Amino acid sequence: MQPHSFDLESLNTDCACITLDRPALLAALTAEIGDATLSQRLAEQKPSLVSERPVYLSERHAAAMRATIAAAEAVAKLPNYRDAVLAGAPAIAQADRGTAGVFMGYDFHIGPDGPRLIEINTNAGGALINAFLLEAQRACCTAIENAMPAGPGLVELGRAFVDSFVNEWHGAGRQGNPRRIAIVDERPAEQYLHEEFVLFEQLFRRHGIAAVIADPADLRFAGDVLTVGGEPIDLVYNRLTDFALAGPALAVLKSAFEQGRVVLTPDPHAHALFANKRNLAILGDPQRLAELGVDATLIATLRHGVPATRVVARAAAADLWANRKTLFFKPASGYGGKAAYRGDKLTKAVFASILEGDYVAQAIVPPSTRAIVIDGVRQALKLDLRCYTYAGATLLLAARLYQGQTTNFRTPGGGWAPVFTERFGAAGACSSGACTSANATSP
Repeated sequence: MQPHSFDLESLNTDCACITLDRPALLAALTAEIGDATLSQRLAEQKPSLVSERPVYLSERHAAAMRATIAAAEAVAKLPNYRDAVLAGAPAIAQADRGTAGVFMGYDFHIGPDGPRLIEINTNAGGALINAFLLEAQRACCTAIENAMPAGPGLVELGRAFVDSFVNEWHGAGRQGNPRRIAIVDERPAEQYLHEEFVLFEQLFRRHGIAAVIADPADLRFAGDVLTVGGEPIDLVYNRLTDFALAGPALAVLKSAFEQGRVVLTPDPHAHALFANKRNLAILGDPQRLAELGVDATLIATLRHGVPATRVVARAAAADLWANRKTLFFKPASGYGGKAAYRGDKLTKAVFASILEGDYVAQAIVPPSTRAIVIDGVRQALKLDLRCYTYAGATLLLAARLYQGQTTNFRTPGGGWAPVFTERFGAAGACSSGACTSANATSP
């Protein structure tokens, strides 16, 4: 292929080359987790956990994403905004305990006019798996090598991840380092990202912090001490999706947290402040932001970066139904695309259930696409981009490739993908010779 005027993002449609060294990734994961059967299990049970191809992102769009995140974080610090979004939050979410919340996930679609923030997540999964995935990339040619990230590698990212937990410990008013961290989720061995729990367990231990993976039922709270297996727990890495700790199975953890006997991250306050999707109805409304006293520069950034979002109300049912084909309906406290619906796919029965629930309606931002080749057939998968942040700073950028209404890990050729951006003024087309053919090449 002859070099031409280079647009990095054009590689998403023009280049089907494989950059993942899958054997190297599996070997690294197997060594870290210490499970000789891991490779076979992942191949059989999770073949679409990771994609073999990267996603390419222009620095222009990366900068726009960072600007939107910075604006959202700045607005979240304003008293008027905090009062507005916390007004309807449960009592357990009202107090700011000094923690920022680890692994905030800002999810974007790249629309015709640039990146649009479609949602914010607390306890966003996949960061450590993506760090390993990034380490296992191999360039197929010089142009791709120039686009591969020159930032921190696996060791440095691991250190940054651990530092975020230590910072949470200090933010909560504790001294030194936490002695033991519990990674908590319901039925953790059955979770799709269970391997990541084990990776975190090993990461903490490597940095001198004891760690254990636990179900909420494993927790005990007596004598003002939260324990698992008789061992005290200082900090809980919260992977739960009951964001207010409302369920009876979480009563022990809730009690310890409310009494200040354990540091929980992310906590209910972080979810209420950032991740409740009702907040997007404010962040995407310039007039409402102005009423709250938000600076005009921040309003302009958010107007461009956040699609119009409205809280679903029965009084607006006729208008919502009439305009449903332009809207995406999401539960305000939902996660993982569960019970979310494109308006053009709605039946009247589902719409009636939405009106009875706690939903928002967001202007649809069609996702951009990534070309892949499977069995000699070129296909286009949808993609979204996730910025993993801590205290507003982006730690890692990753993508998810999928087909269907929402992101999933069931699409052949899809899954987590690393994101490559320009560096050092990279220029030149992919020269592997496979980009415009039906055959993908491995590095």
